[in-house]
Amino acid sequence: MNKFWGHLRTITKHRHKVIWHCFKAGIFRQGLMHDLSKYSPCEFFKGVRYYQGTRSPNEAEREDIGYSTAWIHHKGRNPHHFEYWTDYNLKTKQVEPVPMPRRYIIEMFCDRVAASKIYKGDSYRDSDPIDYYRREKSRRLHPDTAKEIEMLLNMLKDKGEKETFGYIRTEFKNKKI
Repeated sequence: MNKFWGHLRTITKHRHKVIWHCFKAGIFRQGLMHDLSKYSPCEFFKGVRYYQGTRSPNEAEREDIGYSTAWIHHKGRNPHHFEYWTDYNLKTKQVEPVPMPRRYIIEMFCDRVAASKIYKGDSYRDSDPIDYYRREKSRRLHPDTAKEIEMLLNMLKDKGEKETFGYIRTEFKNKKI
């Protein structure tokens, strides 16, 4: 039962932090809708089973069975994950990344900052989200998406939350691509 409450507490705490960040970024509705699929039975109970409290349960599920059923479900329902934004390219005959709409890049930024805060706790620094991103750089993002998320994460590291969220809310959100 401890894993049940631990997982519920972790995902709810994360979701509330993302909601707060989305409000600061000016994407209120997206904040309220963020990660609701984590409460669906197929994601929630896998999270309980693999809960450790120090990292994503999806990693433990991957180690156990070779992939994460919870992640496959989650990324297909939540457009703030870049993995959602892939499509079949008729020329190359491969599935490739496509550009993310800016509002989902903003939500992805809010999600990464919140996740870093949850997992790092009191030792969180504004450089943690970009550090995590760099460690996971092998991921396949569309070049335009990578450029924009990296710019926001670097701005957070260099200028802090107040200035970065102000920029997102007043300029980035409405900037023409």
